[in-house]
Amino acid sequence: MSVFLDPTSEHSPTSRARLVRPEQLQGLTVGLLDISKPRGDVFLDRIDALLTQRGVTVKRYMKPTVAKPAPVPLRQQIVGEVNLVIEGLAD
Repeated sequence: MSVFLDPTSEHSPTSRARLVRPEQLQGLTVGLLDISKPRGDVFLDRIDALLTQRGVTVKRYMKPTVAKPAPVPLRQQIVGEVNLVIEGLAD
């Protein structure tokens, strides 16, 4: 069981079970989400190259600002297009 804290206005931690990780990435589409922090794109560019070399389908996304959660339409788009997401955090 993992505890996730939402810094936006959460009054008590939310507990939920972790999702099972896929055994392999072949045949899946991986989303790379740039949260708009400086140099996050550098990290994600490298992840993109490594996944692509292994034949994994990659889709890229970017939040409009690091200061706010991803807009609902972007989250809905990501959920509809990929099997899992990697977020790029950097500075």
